[in-house]
Amino acid sequence: MENGAELIDALNQLAKEKGIDKEIILEAIETSLVSACKKNFGPTQNVKVVIDRETGAVYAALQKDVVEEIEDEETQISLEEAKEISPDYRVGDIVDFNVTLKDFGRISAQTAKQVVVQKIREAERELLFEEYVSKEKELMTGIVQRKERKNVIVQLGKTDAVMIPQEQVPNEDYYPNQRLRVYVVSVKQTTKGPQINISRSHPEIIRCLFAQEVPEVKEGLVEIKSISREPGSRTKIAVLSTREHIDPIGACVGQSGVRVNVVVEELNGEKIDVIAWSPDPRKYISQALSPSRVSAVLVNDEEQSAKVIVPDNQLSLAIGREGQNVRLAARLTGWKIDIKSESQAQETDLYDLLAEADEKEKELGYNRYEEEFERQYQEMYASLQTGDEATEYEEDEYYDDEYYDDEYYDDEYYDEYDDEYYDDEASGEQVRQEENVE
Repeated sequence: MENGAELIDALNQLAKEKGIDKEIILEAIETSLVSACKKNFGPTQNVKVVIDRETGAVYAALQKDVVEEIEDEETQISLEEAKEISPDYRVGDIVDFNVTLKDFGRISAQTAKQVVVQKIREAERELLFEEYVSKEKELMTGIVQRKERKNVIVQLGKTDAVMIPQEQVPNEDYYPNQRLRVYVVSVKQTTKGPQINISRSHPEIIRCLFAQEVPEVKEGLVEIKSISREPGSRTKIAVLSTREHIDPIGACVGQSGVRVNVVVEELNGEKIDVIAWSPDPRKYISQALSPSRVSAVLVNDEEQSAKVIVPDNQLSLAIGREGQNVRLAARLTGWKIDIKSESQAQETDLYDLLAEADEKEKELGYNRYEEEFERQYQEMYASLQTGDEATEYEEDEYYDDEYYDDEYYDDEYYDEYDDEYYDDEASGEQVRQEENVE
């Protein structure tokens, strides 16, 4: 092929523009020329095409196998004929017959062009897939392009990603040109390019956001052990320090809450509870039920269940609106949680079980250690009667209509522990004053 140097220069420029390795383009051209040769000389022909990587010169040949007896004249040559070309040929060797490429017709040239274009597109798709598959399970920033049915299409650099309804946050509104930080759930290769599935509701987006805002999390000094999330409403995370001198909760919350507030703002006001993870399930469960106070926890390791006693005025807060707090705590810890108020516990055998437990076992957790409270416990032990056990809170059992008929769930009682409880110290002071009155 003439002008081989110009071919190499053109390929270098094309490779730079497309971001594709020049070798891939050269292989694509060789494949296209093979197809063109077969179009010109017959589909059964064995064709070889090689492009010199330095000069751009093209060598094309029809290949025939050397055999004793010819069965297919298009692909085989007899040993006698081969020896006329060169006495060194033996049965099983391959003889090349040079082909002049300039003799190709219009159809052959068009076929070659189509193959080159197809190979370049395949290379681009593969390159794009490799770029984004490395971003899987990570956080990326994109721009909302449009909505298709209920899906949200978000541009992530060179390609678009899809956020299906299940991965969207219920109270978030998505509009064109909106910048979003999204979690890359999966990247799959398809014939049309990489299919990227993203999410705003995935629990792991919380881990990624904290890793960006909290250096201790990014460096592994603070580990996020577990995440429990109801997108758009509330999240609980359990954290553990890998260094004795680091406070994991303080590191995640930051001075005056500056770090956690950045995450909350990114999630459009979704509340986040940061608790300390503990290997002791009693302490872990007690902390998972925060902001409510827990009097005692009794665990059953075999059934992975726990019985929890809270003060009467903390029952609604421990359970949360529509059972949200205890539901998140159960998911966070992986334990089934059975909550009772102190007055309810007096009518059951729960205190009998606690009385039989070791003193240390009873007091691990956020117990109220005041002497008066301990004295009341001892009095309760002596006068307990067996009654019906409380409802067991598993993930799918929090919405028992009969349970929510209880007096603790009227709107007036909820207002007492509304969201302002978390907003400032004044509301916390109000709760402490109410306890003193009691």
